[in-house]
Amino acid sequence: MSDHNPPIVVMGVSGCGKSTVGRDIALALGRAFIDADDLHPIANKAKMAAGNPLGDDDRWPWLDIVGDALALRDENGVPPVVACSALKRVYRDRLRAQAPGTVFVLLDGSRELLQSRIGPRAHEFMPATLLDSQLATLEVLESDEGVVVDIAPPPLEVTANALNGIRPFLLGE
Repeated sequence: MSDHNPPIVVMGVSGCGKSTVGRDIALALGRAFIDADDLHPIANKAKMAAGNPLGDDDRWPWLDIVGDALALRDENGVPPVVACSALKRVYRDRLRAQAPGTVFVLLDGSRELLQSRIGPRAHEFMPATLLDSQLATLEVLESDEGVVVDIAPPPLEVTANALNGIRPFLLGE
């Protein structure tokens, strides 16, 4: 029996719109929204703020916290939508180990578009200089993981495309 209310992770590199699209998807589906950035340990935030990319050893404890959040269900048994970079398949597998059936929405765009979005913004601990390391780490979704959505259209269209892409997972198709 498939889960028609799978946890959802909106993922991708910095500047792709994870938080914006994740909030919009959560609102459209009547789900809680969690930003995995808020779950980073202080040491991770400090490392990134200093311009140093996280390594796997930095990410494992954080991914376990994110996995715990994904496994939560509200009073109606509905899991959240989580915005999380989830750049590698092994990271996504780690999240699925704690929250089976998780569906991933990869927000994908060109380096130039991403750079234009993060250039002017101020982020607490994610400097624009880490974009290239994130792009180098990113492993594109495999067909069994979810959907890839182009971020070039306006945000509401990106959200609509994401919702259309995950509909089969929500309907158990």
